[in-house]
Amino acid sequence: MALSTQEQILIEQRVTNEAKSAGVAYLLWFFLGGLGAHRFYFDRTGSAIGQLLLFIFGWMLLVAGGVGAILLVALGIWVLVDAVLIPGMIAT
Repeated sequence: MALSTQEQILIEQRVTNEAKSAGVAYLLWFFLGGLGAHRFYFDRTGSAIGQLLLFIFGWMLLVAGGVGAILLVALGIWVLVDAVLIPGMIAT
């Protein structure tokens, strides 16, 4: 059974409305990227929690004895790479 034109339009509108925004993603990345906010936005919860934990433990260990700098540098590189990966995250 084929869909009517009206049903096709409704489906296309729903898909468009549920699509993630690049602008929102980049704002989250810019202001809260170290906390993994942009990854939470894309429902990539596992890696978002990973970024959040790197942030928390990086600062805790930095204050405690300086070792956290390694974690924070790794997180910084990951967040910078994410800036390039955001368009691909939108597509999937």
